[in-house]
Amino acid sequence: MGQAAAPSSFSLRNPSSIAEPAAWLAILATLAAILLVAALHLLSPEFSPSWRVVSEYALGRYGWVLSLMFASWGVGTWAFAVALWSEVHTNAGRLGLWLLVVAGIGEAMASLFDVRHEIGHGVAGLLGVIGFPIAALMLSVALGRNETWRTSRRALLWIANLSWISVVFLVAALTIMMMQMARASGGHLPQHAPRTLPPGVLAVDGWADRLIVLSNCAWVLTAAWHAIRAHRKQRGASGHPEIRSSRQGV
Repeated sequence: MGQAAAPSSFSLRNPSSIAEPAAWLAILATLAAILLVAALHLLSPEFSPSWRVVSEYALGRYGWVLSLMFASWGVGTWAFAVALWSEVHTNAGRLGLWLLVVAGIGEAMASLFDVRHEIGHGVAGLLGVIGFPIAALMLSVALGRNETWRTSRRALLWIANLSWISVVFLVAALTIMMMQMARASGGHLPQHAPRTLPPGVLAVDGWADRLIVLSNCAWVLTAAWHAIRAHRKQRGASGHPEIRSSRQGV
């Protein structure tokens, strides 16, 4: 008679066994990122949120808080990619998963390369800011085809669309602000960010940048919470087959 295997909640042969812990990690890490951004508004009030982007907090006394925020953001994105691995079955969905991993790389890179490292921070921004909305849209469509995800399809698509709209909003806001700044400065842009904006300059790029952070985090939180509910529902319906099978002797 063979020796029964020890029951375990995790299995390398069954990626779905780590889906729920990974989703919880995604939620906790993403919430930490949001709280750290909120803390920076209190710790560094000299950076006006209306026209100073989040990355500029690195220029203040609490740059390490910003680094923690980007690191948490990246961990949350990676963890959620792991949580979704067994839920996505289409080629487009798989591509979306890899883009989500790439976006997480960009977010984590920003914790190492702040705005004073122009090339590294630029690459990080390209991967994170551009990669995430594409990944979110592709995954929202792919997940919406699953029966267990159909109730969340509309919410995920709304937030995913808000993600890329906020990027367009940021580009438009930066363009308008630079044109107005150049006009107010006699046709050229100042080399360094001024302490105050010249009269007549409409600046909302800071809010647009924060909308990117919040919409991306909101998408992960919404999808991760649904992943937990879906996993528990599937586990209840199957009656823990991985535990039953591990108790069977040979």
